[in-house]
Amino acid sequence: MSSLTLLSPAKVNLVLAITGVRADGFHDLVSLVAPVAFGDQVTVTLTNEGGGDQLTCDFPGVPTDSTNLALRAVEAFRRRHPFEASVRVDLDKKIPAGAGLGGGSSNASTVLSSINELLDKPLTINELIEVSSELGSDCPLFLAQKPVIMRGRGDQLESLATAAEEALSGQRLILFKPSFGVETGWAYGRMKANGTWYCPATEAEAMLAEWQAGSDLCKVPLFNNMQQAAFEKFLALPVLLELIRERHDARCIMSGSGSACLVWLEPDMASESIIATIQECLGEAAFWVETSIA
Repeated sequence: MSSLTLLSPAKVNLVLAITGVRADGFHDLVSLVAPVAFGDQVTVTLTNEGGGDQLTCDFPGVPTDSTNLALRAVEAFRRRHPFEASVRVDLDKKIPAGAGLGGGSSNASTVLSSINELLDKPLTINELIEVSSELGSDCPLFLAQKPVIMRGRGDQLESLATAAEEALSGQRLILFKPSFGVETGWAYGRMKANGTWYCPATEAEAMLAEWQAGSDLCKVPLFNNMQQAAFEKFLALPVLLELIRERHDARCIMSGSGSACLVWLEPDMASESIIATIQECLGEAAFWVETSIA
């Protein structure tokens, strides 16, 4: 038996521009995305005791059958590189569902990385990215383990300039999520039905190019045209974000497809009063965490 325990990080989309619908039905995007120091803990164990692959998780509502991306990742790895051992995945879940923080995709990529490590790396990083892209559009970014620019449907990754990557490293954030979630498929469906919310790829590329060429790399141009779909239905989100801007002079946006949002903390900015505002508006049961870009 051999085992490996790894952090399965959440991600934030600092820039997310959905640019249009592809011929294959997926959406094209341009996104500046980064893993954070907060996430789930995944333990992958290879065993010869038999019994088949299995997943354990005591977080309510998380499926532990083959519909879970973590077990689908095991199957995808086997298709690319067959092996005899059974796999047990123990998932200590912290990332909330329906948040747009990439929890399921992160779990899948972490499982792929863990199996590859335990089997003495039979697959290259490019092969792992190919396998992960079969599982979901967000999966490849978690294999990069650093901030990247995503393109296509999320399967095309580009490293940042060294100075930009260093500027983002350690940047403090508050992540929060109300009691309700946003289903990703619904959000993309609303984008497609509206048809006017898309951002031209040229505008998104110019935004990122100007930022990387600028003198203040800590001023990331927070942008998310996908939040318009969620804001149309869940009015509490834009109201709270505007309150945070007015009361605390803090920059904030929805992350990914939502409903989680992020607050960008400047170096001298205390988090306690902002967290108090979040709890005042969403209640004590709302999810929040102070973290940083990995």
